[in-house]
Amino acid sequence: MTLPDIPLSPAGADRTFQVDLRGLVDLLSHHLYSSPRVYLRELMQNAVDALTARRRLEPAAPADAFGIRLYADGSVVRVEDDGVGLTEGDVHTFLATIGRSSKRAEKIAEQRADFIGQFGIGLLSCFLVADEIHVLSRSAATPQAPAVEWRGRGDGSYTVRTLPASARPRPGTTVTLTPRADAGEWTRPAQVHTLARHFGSLLRHPVTFDDGTGGPGAPVNPEPAPWARTYPTPGARSRALAAYGAEVFGFTPLDTIELDLPAVGLKGIACVLPEAVPAGRRHGHRVHVKGMLLSEQAEEILPEWAFFVRCVVDAESLRPTASRESLYEDDTLAAVRDALAERLRAWIARAAASDPDLLARFLQAHHLAVKSLAVHDDEILRMLLPWLPFETTDGHSTLDEFARTHRTVLVTSSVEEFRQVAAIASAAGLGVVNGGYTYDRELVHRLPEIRPEVSVADLDPATLTAHLDPVDRETELAAAAYLALARDALAVFDCDVALRTFQPASAPALLMDSREARHERTRSQLAREQEGGVWGDILGALRQEAPRAQLILNQLNPLVRTAVSIDEPELARTSAEALYGQAAMLSRRPLRPAESSLINRSFLDLLAHALRKDS
Repeated sequence: MTLPDIPLSPAGADRTFQVDLRGLVDLLSHHLYSSPRVYLRELMQNAVDALTARRRLEPAAPADAFGIRLYADGSVVRVEDDGVGLTEGDVHTFLATIGRSSKRAEKIAEQRADFIGQFGIGLLSCFLVADEIHVLSRSAATPQAPAVEWRGRGDGSYTVRTLPASARPRPGTTVTLTPRADAGEWTRPAQVHTLARHFGSLLRHPVTFDDGTGGPGAPVNPEPAPWARTYPTPGARSRALAAYGAEVFGFTPLDTIELDLPAVGLKGIACVLPEAVPAGRRHGHRVHVKGMLLSEQAEEILPEWAFFVRCVVDAESLRPTASRESLYEDDTLAAVRDALAERLRAWIARAAASDPDLLARFLQAHHLAVKSLAVHDDEILRMLLPWLPFETTDGHSTLDEFARTHRTVLVTSSVEEFRQVAAIASAAGLGVVNGGYTYDRELVHRLPEIRPEVSVADLDPATLTAHLDPVDRETELAAAAYLALARDALAVFDCDVALRTFQPASAPALLMDSREARHERTRSQLAREQEGGVWGDILGALRQEAPRAQLILNQLNPLVRTAVSIDEPELARTSAEALYGQAAMLSRRPLRPAESSLINRSFLDLLAHALRKDS
């Protein structure tokens, strides 16, 4: 195949990128914007920015002098504003150049923070629902300039022509779209009205909607934001904010926290969720920028630990990304996140100091969130640690209540360890806290900072064993043969066997075996298997004396007293295996395959023995 000759430009000559507008629109629809519905937001946003610029030109004009009017009758969608408008030169410069924004031009660029849009691509979103965009505009900055008409098409072509002033008697801009047949979902009158309220309910300029039926235009944003209104009493204000939170999020807040950061012009509310949420699950927050809805899923506005609230805020100084559907991560956003976190801490402090009922309901639902905060926040730790619930040998209890009856608090390193020892430790009068849940062990160890009279230590198996009473010498000698057979049967699990007395008597055996001990035994076994190889040298260097598990049989239990008197060796071994299996299951830790096999085998062997005896 022969390639055609392509004329070359002189060396070093500048060349211009060629843009496939259809390809660019496809890119926007699939990767920049989340849905075609954003076309209306972009048009409303451009209208708001135009009104902002017009207000600069005429600062003395009445507050309601300039507004936005939406129209949709099923055949067209129209957005009209009383903004600053465009001259013919502006149209060529800004509407026909992708990426060029009028908000960046000349002096306005120095004050761009007053505008929502700053990227100059928003108008392209209209091609998501229409093949042609019709713009009619007249400049307020240059009153003598004629009206100008721009028609842009999805294939990248456009036309511009000037019209007499009568074509648009007043300054401003009108954008008209003729929707494609496949865009009806987003351009029906009812849907346009719904989208307008969704995106623009907090806009500061008056916005109306006309569905073409001849009636008066319906207000899109009839009232200011609820936090910007005045109320007769503080109680009425609280109820109104809670009602707004329920309307926005669909739940009745446990409480509402007003948010006000004057430095960035942020106002809003945080709604405390009435129920617990899964650990680590972050809710999106509803963020408006200068009244325009930016995102309903803005996770980045709050720190990760604040998953017990959902926020709706309106800010002046936060920067949107190019899609204007999330926030740009910069120093301002980081400062806002820290400041809002401080507001949440202050609310928790106020509840702890003045509203114990609210605090109790809050902690009942969100103790995990508070625990995650208390780990890193000494102030919250001091205020709330005594009130946080923990699983203990006295049941679910606050540390304050638990410390009143246990001056020495023992804490386990895992849930399974707590399950193993809870009943026996409780009967022995030991105070043990389950430290296996996220944050719990670390927090319990900090209890002496709040209650100096209390000591905290990790639970050591030897500590519990020391509280179990030994049996008398005669009983020990009588059970010696059985214990020897039991040790031999359980040697495969690196498990020793001992006989003690302890409460409750209904517990036949206690298996003392930590996760760390099992890991060390597994590593030692691997080292033995790899003896002589490279891995054997490495693991041998790491090997310690592997701690053994211990099965402690309870002499007070009738079943154990019967078992230790068995004189038939095979039956004695089987009974020891069965006692080990039952104790392992009661510990609620994952069973190893060999243990599952042992449990099944010992059960069947005992059943077979019972059947032979009865026959």
